[in-house]
Amino acid sequence: MATARAGGYAGPSRTRSLAQIGAIVAGAAFLLVGILGFIPGITTNFDDIAFAGTDSRAELFGIFQVSVLHNIVHLLFGVVGLWAARTWVTARGYLLASGAVYLVLFIYGMVVDRDADANFVPVNAADDWLHLGLAIAMIAVGLLAGRRWDDDPLVRGRSDTGYRS
Repeated sequence: MATARAGGYAGPSRTRSLAQIGAIVAGAAFLLVGILGFIPGITTNFDDIAFAGTDSRAELFGIFQVSVLHNIVHLLFGVVGLWAARTWVTARGYLLASGAVYLVLFIYGMVVDRDADANFVPVNAADDWLHLGLAIAMIAVGLLAGRRWDDDPLVRGRSDTGYRS
C-alpha cells in the first residue's frame, strides 16, 4: 500500500484546510446571495431592478442595492469560490484575490458619486461596509492559512493529508 510519506499517491486528502473551508463558505454565500437577488420579496422593489447602473432601485433584504449585473457578479464569485476550494493553493489565491477586489470595491463605493454613471455596479452605503467586512475576512482567512499547505492551522501536524508540496 502506497502512502504519501513513501512517495506514492494516497488519494485525495480528507483534511480540508482553512483556506479550502473559507473558499467553500465564501463561494456558497456568494451563490446564495446571487440567487436571492433574483427572488421577488427577498429583493424589495424587484420590479425596479435594472441590468446595471443607478436606475436599479431593487434592494436585497431591503438593504443592499442590487442589479442584474450585481447578482451575476455574486453568482460568478460563488462558482469560482467553490471551484477554487478543490486545492489549498487555489483556495488561498481565491481568498486573497477576492479580498483585494472587495477592498477596491469598498474604496470605489466611498469615492463614487451615487447618482453618477460610474456607479454602474450599483452600490449604496450598506454595500460599501459589507464590502469592507468581506475584504477583511477573506484576506484574514487567506493569510491565516499560511504560506504553505503545511503551515495551514487545520493541516499542521496531520499525517493523513495525502498531500505534500
